[in-house]
Amino acid sequence: MSNAHRKSGSEDPGAGNGGRDEFLRLMTRYAPAVGLLPASILAGYAIGYGLDYLFSTTFLRFVFLLLGVAAGIVQLMRILGNDMNSDMK
Repeated sequence: MSNAHRKSGSEDPGAGNGGRDEFLRLMTRYAPAVGLLPASILAGYAIGYGLDYLFSTTFLRFVFLLLGVAAGIVQLMRILGNDMNSDMK
């Protein structure tokens, strides 16, 4: 095979650094999604803890913890759903 018919690293993921480049591209694309769920859970718990302290209750931290989990899952589904729709176009 002559050099004129070879694919560059960006066209052929198996050639040279193409596989590593694809991995890094995917990592930068999905890196925010990795921290989204833990951040939502922590934010929900913190809000609930603050409201428990403010109102002298003990159950709001668990309610807001569950709301944080739900919010994190919804946002994660939105991100992944948008990516799936953009890949199909």
